[in-house]
Amino acid sequence: MSRRFNRREFLSRTAAGATATTASAMILPAWADSPNEKLDVAVVGVAGRGGANLGGVSHENIVALCDVDANRLAGAAGRFPRAKTYADFRKMLDATHKQIDAVVVSTPDHTHAPVGVAAMKLGKHCYSEKPMTQCVYETRTMTDAAIDGKLVTQLGTQIHAGGNYRRVVELVRAGAVGPIGEVHVWCGASYSPGDRPKETPPVPPHLDWDLWLGPAPVRPYHPAYVPGRWRGWWDFANGGLGDFFCHYTDLAFWALKLKYPTTVEAEGAPLHAESCPRWLTARYEFPKRDDLPPVKLTWYDGGKRPTFLKERGVPEWGSGVLFIGERGMLLSDYGRHVLLPAEKFADFKRPEPTIPNSIGHHREWTEACKTGGPTTCNFAYSGPLTEAALLAAVSFRTGEKLQWDAAALKATNCPAADRYIRRQYRKGWEL
Repeated sequence: MSRRFNRREFLSRTAAGATATTASAMILPAWADSPNEKLDVAVVGVAGRGGANLGGVSHENIVALCDVDANRLAGAAGRFPRAKTYADFRKMLDATHKQIDAVVVSTPDHTHAPVGVAAMKLGKHCYSEKPMTQCVYETRTMTDAAIDGKLVTQLGTQIHAGGNYRRVVELVRAGAVGPIGEVHVWCGASYSPGDRPKETPPVPPHLDWDLWLGPAPVRPYHPAYVPGRWRGWWDFANGGLGDFFCHYTDLAFWALKLKYPTTVEAEGAPLHAESCPRWLTARYEFPKRDDLPPVKLTWYDGGKRPTFLKERGVPEWGSGVLFIGERGMLLSDYGRHVLLPAEKFADFKRPEPTIPNSIGHHREWTEACKTGGPTTCNFAYSGPLTEAALLAAVSFRTGEKLQWDAAALKATNCPAADRYIRRQYRKGWEL
């Protein structure tokens, strides 16, 4: 690695990162004397999730739009006719860096880091879709860039802003089910396209295929990749794990104050050199945190679930986060939760709400950019969450249980993991 992560620096930065967004030295635009002023925002990736994020920040000044698909770019430009348009984010940053205050990154996973790091190096606040990046090294680089620049950041785990997650966190922290040493998280997402297509159809005239590939190895265009099908390919993403781990496991990280695991072990459908597995199960061990006990967390995707649900009387929801404590269980998904066994908690008195309602996931970020206030999914929090997701892919691809040294950014027992922790970059696209 070009950057050395020594333990002393890592520990100091980990402590500093938790308060980075509230530091008095927060970089703010010169005009930001009042939170009523508007940010000048650039959005990279303007359709799909990008379109949703564009709508989420549309209360600010949208001054630049960037997309490698000219048709999608034209559609967004129709909504924001005053915004300048670009196909290449690098040209956008060169042309607008003196004007823009913040950048929204909604590209496919493999280009999150090139866009986000470039923007943050210019002192721009950053909102990034999840997962933060395509590999572990990129996540740490993004996290460090945010801390170094004292920048306001937010990961696109939008469900974090909902009331249901807040009530679950309050129940866990109030000890409703007692000390928790075990968590199970599952969802049905599955992306496994199989072998690389052999056909080489022409690139659509509205798509800049070379820019879409970005740092990934060159391959011929095929509609099996775009639009929207890239999630199943290792060069661009990490399958269902990359798509949903940060959404669902966010709840466990928040409630239990999790950070870096000490071990990660994954298994799944037969390993394919290019295609993500149809299903994957990953087991993590997290150390004790202050007065909280060690935690074993298991992730399941592709329709897999814990085998014990029926025998323990746990509803088999399509997706779920199950906390197992010494005095009971707590099951949640995005919009509901239940204490189990139900009869034991029939007369349970819930704690009074202590976590304020969110003003909105996007607005939380834009207001913090103006005031220097905190965001709940800043990169100091979301970086370790993303790293945990990506480490499962590393374990699966190496076939090894990883002994993880977060400070060194290294699997101490598995040299083969290095090639997946930090991927190879196409020339000219290195971070």
